[in-house]
Amino acid sequence: MTEILAQDTVPGTSRAVGAVGADRVVEHPAWAQLKNAVEEIRPWQSKDGSIDFDAEGAPARGLVEVALDRVTSAVEQLSPLLPHDAAYHRALVADLRKWADSAFDIPDFLDSLLAFQPAADRRDGLQHLAVFPMYTQNGNPDRNLEAVVLRMVWPEWLAELERTRYDNPLFCGITFEDFTAGYDTNSAVFFPETIAVREAPERFTWGGIFCDREAARFRRVTEAAVRTLGVELPDDITEMVADQDRCQQAFVLWDMIHDRTHSHGDLPFDPFMIKQRQPFWMYGLEELRCDLTAFREAVRLEADGVAQGRDVQYAVLFDRMFRFPVTGARVRNYDGLGGQLLFAYLHQHEVLRWTDNTLRIDWERAPGVTNQLCSEIEDLYRAGIDRPKLVHWFAAYELVSAYLSPHPGSRWAKGPDALDLSQPPRKLVDDVLPDEFPLSMFYEALAKKLKNVIASTKGITATSTERMAA
Repeated sequence: MTEILAQDTVPGTSRAVGAVGADRVVEHPAWAQLKNAVEEIRPWQSKDGSIDFDAEGAPARGLVEVALDRVTSAVEQLSPLLPHDAAYHRALVADLRKWADSAFDIPDFLDSLLAFQPAADRRDGLQHLAVFPMYTQNGNPDRNLEAVVLRMVWPEWLAELERTRYDNPLFCGITFEDFTAGYDTNSAVFFPETIAVREAPERFTWGGIFCDREAARFRRVTEAAVRTLGVELPDDITEMVADQDRCQQAFVLWDMIHDRTHSHGDLPFDPFMIKQRQPFWMYGLEELRCDLTAFREAVRLEADGVAQGRDVQYAVLFDRMFRFPVTGARVRNYDGLGGQLLFAYLHQHEVLRWTDNTLRIDWERAPGVTNQLCSEIEDLYRAGIDRPKLVHWFAAYELVSAYLSPHPGSRWAKGPDALDLSQPPRKLVDDVLPDEFPLSMFYEALAKKLKNVIASTKGITATSTERMAA
């Protein structure tokens, strides 16, 4: 393949040169009006998005209606800046008014959700204004009204890879322009399934991942981890970690390949595990499989001269090993588990050495051994096609526990004889400990060192990273 260089963006920014829609929505006075009105409404909402006017301290209905009128007025003022979203904004205003007519019962924004089609036009730099009652994954669990202005990330080099190698017509790489409180969190995704609707549509037609937040978070945590652990980085990777735009390019490519991998390969189950109750290590292995597939493809892309291929490899390794295991609560933390497994696998295969309080990495062997772990998980999946569910779960447990020590009190670690196998598999999930595979002593120490850094990444964006650097 001819070398693909991403030179159509301005270094250190998330905005493409010649970006579609030069007038920034967030600079229009109506955006501040919209944002303030949404923030006024959010605290009045219940978990399901409704407003209980009989609750203690509830607002008068007229007060909520006035705030909602400000939302609809602002949307109507901003919509001309975004003609590609005109149909969605008309449906949005109608859904907002229907919500008011229902006396602010559980919101139903199905009509506007169906009208919102960002994946249909992925022009680089294209802006969108979205307003929905929704929860934000890894952020706010309640279906509050949220408003977000985002910008599409779809440079030609990425579009070419999607056309020729990694078909993913529903994927949207996006960056933040501004947002309401639900996104002032750890959430870095914008998914249609989080939106309050009367019924789920037959199929979802888009999914967005904020590569600017992922890149900014990765940079801050990686810099701290490398400093804490004494890791010696290759010069070009030191340069990458210091470059927000370059990291965003790595993450948008990683995300595009990861996302499509959920439905590719020898899969013994529903690829997205929808409506399936499984032990959390199954989710951990699936997410790790998708990340390691992106890693393997990145090795191939580097060999083919794609500039972003090498960066993706280091993004996967460092984010998985340095951030995932020490982020979030130790309750069914499947992403943390995947990071623990990757580190332990590389350590036990002598790619990593933690000695003299310094982490040494064999950069030459890292790609081959990482791909080896990917192959082991793929072998597990392929064999799982011929196994009953419970047998497959135990086989997966054996793979994980070959490298990670289970909790001493675990029933699953003691094998099938320790469980009541007369119960259906979904009931046996209750016997899984919240922290089935506790952190190693290495990670316990690292978690303490990085605690404040991890906390500081809440709500981070490329802009906030630049402000801190200044």
